[in-house]
Amino acid sequence: MKFVVVVAMAAALSACTDQLLLRAGNDPADPAISVPSFQYAPVTAGTLDYRPVEPKSWLERNQDVAPRQGAE
Repeated sequence: MKFVVVVAMAAALSACTDQLLLRAGNDPADPAISVPSFQYAPVTAGTLDYRPVEPKSWLERNQDVAPRQGAE
């Protein structure tokens, strides 16, 4: 029974200790640290317009894919 009391007291006292602060890198609260400037980039930058367009005539389409004269 004494062992349970000792474990309970150890657990209660361990909650009162300072928490260990683990940091990787610089302190975020340090005002002397330089910060890169913010560059705004719109979300739609570089997108293509895929709106519907009127179809070309079938004559133009056939001329685009037809074999050239003298190209054999």
